[in-house]
Amino acid sequence: MSFNWHSDQLTRNTTICKNYRNTQNVRRFMVEHCGADFKFDRGFMAWIRNGVPKTLGEAVDEWQQRNRDTH
Repeated sequence: MSFNWHSDQLTRNTTICKNYRNTQNVRRFMVEHCGADFKFDRGFMAWIRNGVPKTLGEAVDEWQQRNRDTH
């Protein structure tokens, strides 16, 4: 059974797999960990989908690093 990005529980250890989807569940997780200013942009989405295995925790860290100078 594959991961359900709409309803399964998300943690920093959740692996971003090939069936990854930008769902409201993911957006809620990212806002919770990155703050109210979180948003997906093209560069960040390209990084998420670049084929390199990563976790949601690594995605949080990457977004924070990319946006640390603007917030």
